[in-house]
Amino acid sequence: MDLLIKNGTLISSQGKIKADLAVDGEKISAVAQSIPTGSAKKVIDADGLFVLPGAIDAHTHLAMPFGGTISSDDYFAGTRAAACGGTTTVFDFAMQDFGEKLTDTVLRRNALAAPQAAVDYAFHVAIKDLRDDLIHSLREAVDFGVPSFKVFMVYDFGVSDGDMLQILQEARACGALISVHAENREVIASRVSQYLAEGHGSAWYHYLSRPEFVEAEADERAIRWAREADTPLYIVHLANREGVKIVEKARAEGLTVYAETCPQYLEFTCDVYKRPDGRNFVCSPPMKGQASQDELWAAINRGVISTIATDHCPFQSYEKDWGKDDFTKIPNGCAGVENMFPYMLSKAGEGRVSYEKVIELCCENPARIFGCQTKGVLAPGKDADIVLYDPQQDFTITQDKMHSDCDHTIWEGVSLHGYPLQTYSRGRLVYDRGSFVGQEGWGKLLKRRLQP
Repeated sequence: MDLLIKNGTLISSQGKIKADLAVDGEKISAVAQSIPTGSAKKVIDADGLFVLPGAIDAHTHLAMPFGGTISSDDYFAGTRAAACGGTTTVFDFAMQDFGEKLTDTVLRRNALAAPQAAVDYAFHVAIKDLRDDLIHSLREAVDFGVPSFKVFMVYDFGVSDGDMLQILQEARACGALISVHAENREVIASRVSQYLAEGHGSAWYHYLSRPEFVEAEADERAIRWAREADTPLYIVHLANREGVKIVEKARAEGLTVYAETCPQYLEFTCDVYKRPDGRNFVCSPPMKGQASQDELWAAINRGVISTIATDHCPFQSYEKDWGKDDFTKIPNGCAGVENMFPYMLSKAGEGRVSYEKVIELCCENPARIFGCQTKGVLAPGKDADIVLYDPQQDFTITQDKMHSDCDHTIWEGVSLHGYPLQTYSRGRLVYDRGSFVGQEGWGKLLKRRLQP
């Protein structure tokens, strides 16, 4: 065997076990109470450490054109940061160009990702154009191995309600899963115009232009269309209290609705937009009030939230400064791919959530929902995506310790108790005690099939 990890505590959604884990090549070959060291090329004594599956971040925007610029992390920087935070699979949103077939969108973006990615990656395709029968290329993309798609209810490239219903109906016909950025575009536009006309341009008005009800109304509308189409729906970056209740009600009525939330909504509230550096926190949906944050944590523990992801979409501070007097000019997005898994595990150490729930949210559920057959669990035959985690290591997040290309982090100064020591991607060491030791281009494109 190539690697033997002994005496560690392995964690799954089902509990903790003291066990050894063996790796041959890129796969886990055995998990047992005791595995002899005789044939092992390398042995690690993990006594006192947690042995975890690599996390899956199902929501990133790498090298994404937005707001007159491009997000600061390309596929190498973003996946390097992911590896250094214990995330071994990254899903990126490939944005369809107008007039482009959806499979061509994947091929175009993969030409950028393949030579750069340091860990494994997959794509969702963000749909913008249904003209000329392009909607029927949905089936072609599913057959290619990309069965998950996104629609935006906001921005100038967002889809109409009619188009959204049509997309959901097509998804049902070909076995695809649609995710949705749910906010009310018309209400946002009206409120933005009002605040700018009144001379209000600070980051605080970004929040006021799209507060809780603007998101909740769209959550309810999106679920209504999914109900009509009789197809599952995945709501990305759910951030509001009422939306949690709407999702919970729909699920109680038998609908398959998945809800994702993000670490920034669990740590920060809308008060950050009153800070001098508030523009750095501008993302959409924005952070909401304390009541929403409290409800998100409660929803995690009730099982209403299915996954944690980051919406990683960082921009440089000088680009954020474009909107210092006009919030509409601030590129929307924050860094988070390196922080998600350590943050959630630290919260488990505090007792806010269980370690088992963190593995469910960050590893097992994303793998199950999005058809990552070889990811998400520590079991023989699965990819050797492994994180060695020290639950006693104190770590304070600072920009100089991060591995993104972005020049700042909204997580500056946040203290964590517990931190990853090593990350393995398909059996290869890619992060070791503070340093990236992987290789650009190591990551592979995951082709997937959704399970019924």
